[in-house]
Amino acid sequence: MRLLLKFNFVFAVIFAAGLLGCGWLSRELLQRNAQEEILENARLLMENATAVRNYTSGQIRPLLETQMKYSFLPQSVPAFAATEVLHELGKKYPDYGYKEATLNPTNPRDRAVEWEADLVNRFRSNAEQTELNGQRDTPLGRMLYIARPIKITNPACLACHSTVDAAPKPMIDKYGTANGFGWNLNEVVGAQVVSVPMTLPLARAQKTFHVFMTSLASVFVAIGVLLNLMLWLMVIRPVTQLSKLADRVSLGETEVPEFNAATRDEIGVLGASFARMRRSLEQAMKMLDS
Repeated sequence: MRLLLKFNFVFAVIFAAGLLGCGWLSRELLQRNAQEEILENARLLMENATAVRNYTSGQIRPLLETQMKYSFLPQSVPAFAATEVLHELGKKYPDYGYKEATLNPTNPRDRAVEWEADLVNRFRSNAEQTELNGQRDTPLGRMLYIARPIKITNPACLACHSTVDAAPKPMIDKYGTANGFGWNLNEVVGAQVVSVPMTLPLARAQKTFHVFMTSLASVFVAIGVLLNLMLWLMVIRPVTQLSKLADRVSLGETEVPEFNAATRDEIGVLGASFARMRRSLEQAMKMLDS
């Protein structure tokens, strides 16, 4: 096997191992960063909803207490306000979702579907659980969700949700008496659920991965070409020339030109040694002839 072929074989093995290793590591990092970005977006959306809830309960609801005696204003309900604000956001970003999923809601639109009810029941069975997150497949693609429990910690909430008799008449006139009652203090009645799409961040990560791997492969190929060229110019060509001269000398040719090595590296030292050996051989032959 020729020296250049051996070199290229070793280089190809190293190239393949390096490319596979870099590919696996970069893919893992990009996928992890994309998932962290998605999770951060979901938490930001959740904190936005929580901020709207706190603002509504702390500043809007007290201003509407007098009007609430005569007509029920859902805008004063923190859950309603948060849902409406995030619904407006959803008009521009339809893949992002927010829901106050409740097992027994006053507003029918907040009723938990099967998978949301499972989350609520997990919170109800584990009082220490403060957040759940995971992934699920939807018609819009793979989604990441974050859920936090809705727990009745304010006794004022029971004025509307304990019994039908205690609830404000305007609320009963609007929503009826079938739902939203029987809640208890410190009971988990639902969950805030935020859903964000995973398709776009993961697609960006995949595109970045392809660009990186293509660039890395191009760099390896360019390095391979340059190394082959340098190896041929600095090693293969002078060694081949020296080998041909040695063959001619070994066959007894006396008019073989000198090997001129312009460098002082190992090839130059080898050329100088060959020249000395040739001169010694010529002198020995002359001594034998005389």
